[in-house]
Formats: sequence, structure tokens, C-alpha cells
Amino acid sequence: MNADRRAAARAIDAFLAALGRDPADATFAGTGERVAAAFADDLCAGYDVDVDRLLSENTIDARTELVVLRDLAVTTTCPHHLMTATGTATVAFAPRAKVIGIGALARLVDAYAHRLTLQEEIGEHVVAGLSRALAPSWAGCRLVLSHACMTARGERRHGARVETVAIAGECDRAVAYRALGAGTP
Repeated sequence: MNADRRAAARAIDAFLAALGRDPADATFAGTGERVAAAFADDLCAGYDVDVDRLLSENTIDARTELVVLRDLAVTTTCPHHLMTATGTATVAFAPRAKVIGIGALARLVDAYAHRLTLQEEIGEHVVAGLSRALAPSWAGCRLVLSHACMTARGERRHGARVETVAIAGECDRAVAYRALGAGTP
């Protein structure tokens, strides 16, 4: 990520000052740098991933009926409030001739989740990437996330989770939903 960490740190310090907090106070000393580092090194690290390269370097010839990766921990950052959403992803696809390593599959989800993005977009991007690289019969991604913007502010609905399902390709939707652990379409 081509982040200007110093500028980001100054912006966080200015933000704290605008909220009436002294960025030089012992409680906030270094907060600008820590927040800038957190976003550059982790929360937005997905921008640095060349997804097409990740997929091409980890694709192998194989034949199996179905690949499902369940309960993959996910953290993303909402672009509307810059607050995190956490939960799990399930990725499934019906390969024709190629599969991808499960570690690479996890990195694919992270590449899209570690951006300032909406939950719905993560699943759509994962499915599109798998479709481009593997040409499976179908691919799906289910995300079940709890959003801090729903639990820590605003509606304050603790325990609320948002579930999204993205599917591409030719498939029986009921079969895909069952493979993803989702309800009925």
C-alpha cells in the first residue's frame, strides 16, 4: 500500500483534536502512528495483494466434486464508519479441472476483506476471482459478520449479524446454499 504514514498519523492527531482530545496527552500519545500503522499494515493490506497472481500461482490440476472451506475468520473495515466487522466466511466451488490451495483460498478472502469495503463486495470479488482463475461449474461465498457500526454505535444491536451470499455459475441454488451452510435461497 502506498500509504503516507506520517500524513495519516497527522490526520488522526487532527481528528482527535477536532474531538476535543489533546493528541499530546499521555493517553493519546502515539495514537496517530498506531492507527496509521494498523490501517497500512493490516486493515488495508489487501490493496497490496495481486489477486490474479495469487490465484495463478496457487492453481493446480485436480478433479473433485466440491471444495468447501468453512469457518474462515474474517475481519474487514466498513468504508462508511471506518469500524470493523468480524465473523466468518465459507467459500465453496465445484471445480471442473482446477483447484486452488486452501491457504491461497484463505488469502484470497483476506485480500478482499482487508480493504475499505462493504461485506457484499467481498463475496462478489471472491466468487469473481475464483470464476476467472478456475472456471468452476459454480462458486459461492457466504459471509456472516457482526458490524461494530451496528453494535458499538447507532442501533447498538449486540449479537446482530449480517449474512450475505454471492454465487456465480451454473448450479442448483439449493445445493449451493446447503454447501455454503446458508438457509434456502
